[in-house]
Amino acid sequence: MARFCEQHGRRPRRAAGLAAAVTMTAGAAVLLTAPAAHAEVVDVDYQCKTPIGNKGAVSPIDIKSTPSGGAYKLVMSFQKGVSSSPVELGKGAMKPSALIQLGGAESGTVPVTGPPNDKAIPANTPIKISDLSGTYTPKGSGKVTFTASTLTIKALGTTTTCTPSNHPKPSLTLDVKGSGGSGGSTGGSSGGQLPQTGPADSALALGTLGGTVLLAGAAGALWLTRRAGEQRA
Repeated sequence: MARFCEQHGRRPRRAAGLAAAVTMTAGAAVLLTAPAAHAEVVDVDYQCKTPIGNKGAVSPIDIKSTPSGGAYKLVMSFQKGVSSSPVELGKGAMKPSALIQLGGAESGTVPVTGPPNDKAIPANTPIKISDLSGTYTPKGSGKVTFTASTLTIKALGTTTTCTPSNHPKPSLTLDVKGSGGSGGSTGGSSGGQLPQTGPADSALALGTLGGTVLLAGAAGALWLTRRAGEQRA
């Protein structure tokens, strides 16, 4: 009887240990789903060539990404205005666009564009650039950086070109897995599978499989224990 009780006394501890192992596996799987991305606001010193001469301005730039189909939607935000106009720019008179430079595992640029100004811009005041957006489709796998590049402002039949002069560091870094299709440097192509976050995906799959096997093993052990108890009874 003492031996029987001793064995039964061990079973709850064994079951608790299995439950703890399952919990740890599930926790690891949750951690592995965290996106492999890093973004920060970077000061960009734009030097602009305008129809009336050269102008310069520093604007903090933020680049964010969102998975979209088989690609990423990029949004480039300007926290301060750049350049200026000697005359007022009426509503809808200014159209901005820019290039985002790719680095790391990829090269080339992604074009981003934005809507015209939604209200008049007074003369001789910094031109506030609206958010610019575009699409990036990975061609390969690895860490890809996104850095602010040339800004173009078209207004009243003129074109102002602004180039970063301070060699800014990347505003965004993504760990991507390409679909093998064309795109990336053009930013406009689509297709393929949704980019994943790299090696973490394989580890997540293995972790999930391990958790499933562990759960099945625990269930089998509890069933055998219950059957043994019923037979002794």
